[in-house]
Amino acid sequence: MSIICTGFIRSLCNNSPVSEMQPDFRMDLKSRINKHFTDSAHLKLQAMALLADPLTRASERMAQCLMNEGKILSCGNGGSAADAQHFAAELLNRFEMERPPLAAMALSTDTSTLTSIANDYSYNDVFSKQVRALGKSGDLLLAISTSGNSPNVMEAIHAAHDRHMGVIALTGKKGGKMAGMLGPNDVHICVPADRTARIQEVHLLCLHCMCDAIDCLLLGVE
Repeated sequence: MSIICTGFIRSLCNNSPVSEMQPDFRMDLKSRINKHFTDSAHLKLQAMALLADPLTRASERMAQCLMNEGKILSCGNGGSAADAQHFAAELLNRFEMERPPLAAMALSTDTSTLTSIANDYSYNDVFSKQVRALGKSGDLLLAISTSGNSPNVMEAIHAAHDRHMGVIALTGKKGGKMAGMLGPNDVHICVPADRTARIQEVHLLCLHCMCDAIDCLLLGVE
């Protein structure tokens, strides 16, 4: 395998500017990296004014849910699955303040459950079946999709509504189809961007904002 990979990489390099590694190419790469930082920073500042209110409402809903002995189920695909897992870990363990563990669960981490549902039924059902089994009235679903069009996340929203759960939707690209699925008691946090990488970067910041707000609401602010 290593021989095949090495040959493949070598063939790519032979047909790309990397093979020469001229100083001007390295400078172009540095400029490209600088642009990533600049674009990300600009988007975060732009999003701040738009997302402060829904993030506040989402944080209040989450804190109230936890105080009422409810739990937060989170789901997403790919990078959004990682974000769902990250968020659950911050609540179950801790964020920045010392506190008791909080009830949260990522629905993207149990490979036996995911693969059995996908194999026996459909990949579109991998989250919704878990929501129907584990969710109850008063719980919350954190549904993450950069496009707002992930079919399995949309099915999870349907399941959450059937279970009388509230939904916190974290999206981008104008919210996609998920935007039209949300009810008056749900909260939509939609990043004003179309590029997936930029949306994911703001999603992570949003998750950290909610983790911090939950801690402040439950523990108070010094």
